[in-house]
Amino acid sequence: MTLPPHAPLTLTVSDEVRALAPGFTHLAIEAHGLVNGPSTDGSSALLDEAARRLAVRLDGRAPHEDPHMAAWRAAYTAFGAKPSRTRNSAEALAKRALADGGLPRINTLVDLYNAISVAHLIPVGGEDLDLIKGDMRLVRATGAEDFVTAAAGETVVEHPEAGEVVWCDDEGVTCRRWNWRQGPRTRLTEESVNAIFLLEGMGPDAGLEAAGAELAELLEKFSPGARVTVHAPR
Repeated sequence: MTLPPHAPLTLTVSDEVRALAPGFTHLAIEAHGLVNGPSTDGSSALLDEAARRLAVRLDGRAPHEDPHMAAWRAAYTAFGAKPSRTRNSAEALAKRALADGGLPRINTLVDLYNAISVAHLIPVGGEDLDLIKGDMRLVRATGAEDFVTAAAGETVVEHPEAGEVVWCDDEGVTCRRWNWRQGPRTRLTEESVNAIFLLEGMGPDAGLEAAGAELAELLEKFSPGARVTVHAPR
């Protein structure tokens, strides 16, 4: 059976978020026909190499001392989050990469985008296109939105704080506190075949284009035949 093609996914950033962080930009990569599965020696090697690249970039500094991470901390502070406790995803991954345990191995696709996040020190997320309801929006929450997660093996519905920056679709919040905590509903699993990858930056020197080009190349390498489209930063 031939399935109908996906309609293009629209990503919008609200005026309230633009006012909060005028330097915010994002780059999206749509990929169809991906092959996912358990982590491989290849994806694991990419994570190790990313940690080495990060160490060279930081040159002995802590991740939060990097100018890009400092800009993210300022944005988190602007909407009321405590960035030393609620770290953006890139800073959190960078800390793990530099620790003794290193980066976690999740599955091939997640490993790829985590490697790009760490190597370029850019927040990167991946969502299953088949599980997103409607389009995606970056907004400041009212506090009434649903964020479905899990605790102790049970489904739990949380609500973001009023004013919190969240990604959401028509069904609810997909990621809390900008890119701090992704919900399980739309995450990439070993069964995922269509995905959207979102690279987020603060300021003109975030390096989204180079990071996006590298991620697209990796997706094509690990999923031969996949249709990968890189959308310009916005």
